[in-house]
Amino acid sequence: MKDFMMIFLGADYGALGLSPEQMQERMGKWFAWNVKMREQGVVKHGDALHPGGKRISGENRTVTDGPFVESKELIGGFYIITVADYDAAIEVAQDFPDYDLGGTVEIREVIVFDN
Repeated sequence: MKDFMMIFLGADYGALGLSPEQMQERMGKWFAWNVKMREQGVVKHGDALHPGGKRISGENRTVTDGPFVESKELIGGFYIITVADYDAAIEVAQDFPDYDLGGTVEIREVIVFDN
């Protein structure tokens, strides 16, 4: 079994103008997906991310505020899952709640370094 990070890219819910009822429905879909993955024993960890942030770059350690012009999509959160391979990770990602809002899931295998 391997660890994979699913990175969630999409729109900022606040910028979409969703009603409180729509937000509650959207969060219900996320909670249901999380419960399903926990019951399957595949999710290790995950969190949502605030839309802002800081970026530090270059030799002079230049600090800039987000959202970042270089990014076309908001990174809204992530899950770390443990599955056999990319095909299994892709299967888990089929239930991502924000595909209907144009969302994307990027899947990356986590590198394990031997100590």
